[in-house]
Amino acid sequence: MTVGALVAFNAYLMMLSWPMIAFGWVTNLIQRGMASWKRMIEVFDAEPTVADRKGARQVDMVGAIEFRNLTFSYGDQVILRDVSAVLPAGTTTAIVGATGAGKSTLLNLLPRLQDPPPGTVFIDGVDVREIPLEVLRGAIGFVPQEPFLFSATLAQNIAFGARGDQDQPERVEQAASTARLDKDIADFPRGYETMIGERGITLSGGQKQRTAIARALIVDPRILVLDDALSAVDTYTEEEILARLGGVMRERTSIIVSHRVSTVRGADQILVLDGGRISERGTHDELVSRNCLYAELYRKQLLEEELEAS
Repeated sequence: MTVGALVAFNAYLMMLSWPMIAFGWVTNLIQRGMASWKRMIEVFDAEPTVADRKGARQVDMVGAIEFRNLTFSYGDQVILRDVSAVLPAGTTTAIVGATGAGKSTLLNLLPRLQDPPPGTVFIDGVDVREIPLEVLRGAIGFVPQEPFLFSATLAQNIAFGARGDQDQPERVEQAASTARLDKDIADFPRGYETMIGERGITLSGGQKQRTAIARALIVDPRILVLDDALSAVDTYTEEEILARLGGVMRERTSIIVSHRVSTVRGADQILVLDGGRISERGTHDELVSRNCLYAELYRKQLLEEELEAS
């Protein structure tokens, strides 16, 4: 090999190095893209386990709820046992109980996040399985324990799910004010146009919950469900939020799940879940006078408050 041939060979080799690296990179992208696309196809082709039934009928929601001999299980594990309760339209019902008592499961059956057994959950006398999902879920403002927020502005997160003119700035601000979020937003540099990041990473736990409450209120639901939605706020903020929600709750059927007695003591009726069953029901004063599970929980929280104050 001559010196010229060796130099030419090395030059060609250097010219080939970057194209080969690029070829390997593109090949890797194609393989990753194909794997991701297969996963997307699986999601697109998946049949939802909860869907509209044949003969589903339109219902003008008033908000009267009834659980009738409800027993529900995940596989072989029974979560709810023979639960029966009537929640009249326009009243506030609180549900309390230990962790794992079945409170969240009971609430999930109402908008059919889980499908209840036939003839066990009714709204206005109609089995929820016979109500179109769009109508059913459109009438329920649901605030879960862990709200999901999007990488968008605060205003867009609050208006998520709003229809027609419900997403107007005035309605967004009114919902935020009722959820006691307006004071926090006033401190943000861009106000309602503040980007909050994926899952609301830039907000505190209490701000996330209040954003979710505002999102539920803006759609003006006939049924409002708060699943331990005030657990991340302090007692003073909780009292202020409940005071602002008072007028809203009087106009619709409300269900509150909480571990704090201070949150539920003003409810029209309180249901105490124990081991998947309703062990007690009544108003705050009635349950305290019975000196059972609810009264024990109440005394324990009073003691905790006294210890914190001291």
